[in-house]
Amino acid sequence: MNKEDQLIIGFRDLYNKMVLLNKDKMEDSLKGYMPSEIHCIEYIEKNADSNVTKLAESFYMTRSAISKITKKLMEKGLVESYQKPDNKKEIYFRLTKQGKVIYEIHEDLHKEFQERDKTVFEQVTKEQFESMLRFVENYNRHLDAEIKKYAQIGSRNQSE
Repeated sequence: MNKEDQLIIGFRDLYNKMVLLNKDKMEDSLKGYMPSEIHCIEYIEKNADSNVTKLAESFYMTRSAISKITKKLMEKGLVESYQKPDNKKEIYFRLTKQGKVIYEIHEDLHKEFQERDKTVFEQVTKEQFESMLRFVENYNRHLDAEIKKYAQIGSRNQSE
């Protein structure tokens, strides 16, 4: 197995182990909410003037799928929509009081998981962090370019 395969498998294993260790606590603390809903809540809280387009781009989902999620969040009383006085066309989202409670529960869980894993991160040098972050940034840029090409091919195929 080459180093690239080892790295990808390593990332996948890390992710799967994190999901396994975090899943039960997340599900118990956030009963009744889908992961996609929680991620939308998190994005809306952390990004001012969130709208369907921004959410769709961030999650690599269709605007239609995001519209369904935000509609559910509004029905659950977690999100409300608003418009800016100078732009009556665009609809934005913000968390309600209840949505902020769910956001805080999620954030507290993340802090708990970070605390659990802190010993590993404390052993990483500044140079190692910088090297890993550079790799992640480079890989992300590459995948962004591939996604852009993929989207262009997809839109060409739909117009044929």
